[in-house]
Amino acid sequence: MAVSRVMTLVSLLVVTCDCLNIVETAEADATFSVLVEALVAANLTTTLSGTGPFTVFAPTNAAFTAALTALSINKSALLARTDLPDILKYHVLAGKVMAADLNASQTPATVQGGMVIVEKSSTGVTFGGANVTAADLSCDNGVIHAIDAVVLPPSMNIVQTAQATADVSVLVEALGAADLVTILSGPGPFTVFAPSNAAFTAVLANLNITKAELLARNDLPDILKYHVLSGKTMSTALQASQSLTTLQGSTVAVMKDTAGVTFGGAKVTMPDITCSNGVIHLIDTVVLPPGSTTGTTTTGTSTVGSLTSMAAAKSVAAVAVGVAIMVFA
Repeated sequence: MAVSRVMTLVSLLVVTCDCLNIVETAEADATFSVLVEALVAANLTTTLSGTGPFTVFAPTNAAFTAALTALSINKSALLARTDLPDILKYHVLAGKVMAADLNASQTPATVQGGMVIVEKSSTGVTFGGANVTAADLSCDNGVIHAIDAVVLPPSMNIVQTAQATADVSVLVEALGAADLVTILSGPGPFTVFAPSNAAFTAVLANLNITKAELLARNDLPDILKYHVLSGKTMSTALQASQSLTTLQGSTVAVMKDTAGVTFGGAKVTMPDITCSNGVIHLIDTVVLPPGSTTGTTTTGTSTVGSLTSMAAAKSVAAVAVGVAIMVFA
């Protein structure tokens, strides 16, 4: 009888004790043996054994098996991938987020840098489309949620990323008003130089028009497409000076120096927001394409600064693109 009570007490201590860190917890669970191998190969064990806290959405062995099949590679090839650290870090959030803390929908930033859609409903929790099969495996430096698929970064396209970013909400409205969602939701890839809400506010004030008047302009699609390039161009790929062709058809000067990057004179305030179908660079000014007309006036490329000196009103907007979730289920 006494032995039975002792065994019961020990079992309760094992279940409730958070004395193992995330790596140790994974090592103690055979379900995550491939994940542990991947963490070692990616040199992430020290990081995830640190203070944290972290939230890890951990693919099971079955999830890795499905991913290997989908990629037509073996485990050795997976562990040798140069992007393995980014793939794994995309499954990690800063902070300890229990399932009970989740809202119906949220788009947190991952340790990898990209954002991911996490949703909760009566049927359970999903992470980038992967199902959480076991939640709230508490550790002394965070928590593990087991998932049934490997999610490749980024899982959010440009439209979803813009929708999840409060600072470009006007951009999202403009995209809908210009009827460009379908066109720019293709595979791309695209590079979007996206004016912030502050950029739109400044333009509306300078032009003395309302947002409704801006969104009603019949040349809005061309203005938006002037902020989009074909292909995925990261800031690191830029030269000191280049003239690039936009989706609108005209070219725009993009410059880079020690002070940063400019697009048609507008400053890039946040570069390299990666998305599943391209990349977003936030800019502080709306840029008008050459030949943009206001009444009888035709001008070359204009930014907010030059707009303030023009007699006739001009209008502006911003853009977001893409749709594609890259999940191996």
